[in-house]
Amino acid sequence: MTVIFIELGMGVDLHGQDATVAAKRACRDAIQENSMPGLRSILPGNTLDNMKVRVKLGVPVPAEQVDIEEVKKSFPYGQVEVEIVPGGLICSSGVVLPDKGDKNDEVIIVNAAVEVGY
Repeated sequence: MTVIFIELGMGVDLHGQDATVAAKRACRDAIQENSMPGLRSILPGNTLDNMKVRVKLGVPVPAEQVDIEEVKKSFPYGQVEVEIVPGGLICSSGVVLPDKGDKNDEVIIVNAAVEVGY
């Protein structure tokens, strides 16, 4: 893959202890402030269908707790691959809010590195 750019993001699930929620937020954080008007012109065939998106997520819980197909939906274009590696952080929110889905006071923090290219 020829990498054109890399974006970094962080996502948090403050209440609910859902690693998928935190992962999707990390991906959104990584890509939400980008505009690449010339990208299509350098992709093979001048189409976003040929864009490759490689996502590496640092997750502090077992990988099977992340719904990869749901995370892929964070990206509107391209052929998306997601890799989960140990990382991120679990810390205390200082409070348990059962009405927000809390099972405990843990906060799940996920880091994302998103490579875009062809």
